[in-house]
Amino acid sequence: MTKKQLPKVLGIGEILWDCLPDGKVLGGAPANFAYHAAQFGFEGYAVSAVGKDSSGKEILDVLAEKRLNNLIERVDYPTGTVQVTLDDKGVPKYEICENTAWDNIPFTAQMEALARNCKAVCFGSLAQRSKVSRETILRFLELVPNDSLKIFDINLRQHFYSKEIIHNSLVKCNILKINEEEVIALAKLFYNCGSDPQFLAKVDLAQSAEIFEQDFCKRLLKAYNLKMVIETKGAIGSYVFTADETSYIDTLKVQVADTVGAGDSFTGAFTAALLQGKSIREAHKLGVDISAYVCTQKGAMPITSNQIKAS
Repeated sequence: MTKKQLPKVLGIGEILWDCLPDGKVLGGAPANFAYHAAQFGFEGYAVSAVGKDSSGKEILDVLAEKRLNNLIERVDYPTGTVQVTLDDKGVPKYEICENTAWDNIPFTAQMEALARNCKAVCFGSLAQRSKVSRETILRFLELVPNDSLKIFDINLRQHFYSKEIIHNSLVKCNILKINEEEVIALAKLFYNCGSDPQFLAKVDLAQSAEIFEQDFCKRLLKAYNLKMVIETKGAIGSYVFTADETSYIDTLKVQVADTVGAGDSFTGAFTAALLQGKSIREAHKLGVDISAYVCTQKGAMPITSNQIKAS
């Protein structure tokens, strides 16, 4: 199989510099997803925009170095940056600059051709904070074949989302990826369940929260006719819900360097496994293994070890 024949797996949305305490590294959930999916023999693409500045050129140089294909336009806005601070457990907090290049991703003929020929696309809510990029992403999704995987990695950040953006994205996707904090945020956004005393007044709050999260994920699965909902719970574990099964796997205990990009690596590996014909359980296990490995490395795009690829 030649490179041109490899199935195309791509992430569309933000691409930027994560400015960490030790320096800057390439970031953005869609690009991270595409990179990790490509590690398993797919033709990964990052679809976004950078500025006509030195930071934008640096991003293109890093993508070339990492051998990640891209469809990235250079526009008259500054390349995106995010100030990332880490707590004592390596968990990141983000301060995201506004009105950047990835807020202004133009729709192009090349983008249309790529959409019609991709096997999986991952997108989030963050890049939809601006009208230009939101319209480009939604138009792109309309062109993706119905039998392809459309993963909505909800990725709520700061105040950059709304009920309308979330709803429209859930309508467009067939897989939802969400974390435990986002479950509660979404419940508050849609139903105001988070302030319901009947939810909070359980005898065992930890147990009641677990039951609530599972029920809410299953409700989303049914309401939006999704193939599956993935819920990640940080250091605890993760779930995959489908209409017929529920998979749960504990998070592996590792020495954490930082957790930047861990969730994106999970999604990329999980998607690659599904496209390779693996079961939900096998794909779930690979996602857990990859995300744990990424946590032991600095930055979001370490090279995946051959040992994990072979597992």
